[in-house]
Amino acid sequence: MNERIKELYDQCFVVLEHDTPNTGFDPNKFAELIVRECVNRGSVLATHYIEKHTEQEQTFLLAAVADYSTEIKKHFGVEE
Repeated sequence: MNERIKELYDQCFVVLEHDTPNTGFDPNKFAELIVRECVNRGSVLATHYIEKHTEQEQTFLLAAVADYSTEIKKHFGVEE
């Protein structure tokens, strides 16, 4: 696992019972965090490449990334 996946993994431990210190790994939360991370990388790449394109191309690129992000979240059932 790379360092970012380890960080996401560490965020996925939840309290199993309210009055005890027992925690457990939440695979649903882990999956959601990975999906969100992938969606965010698309935005980062778009921001990086946008400076190298015309205004018309920038508009198309931003729309494509927004559509991609929405579709990925919808596909995996991740709420906005």
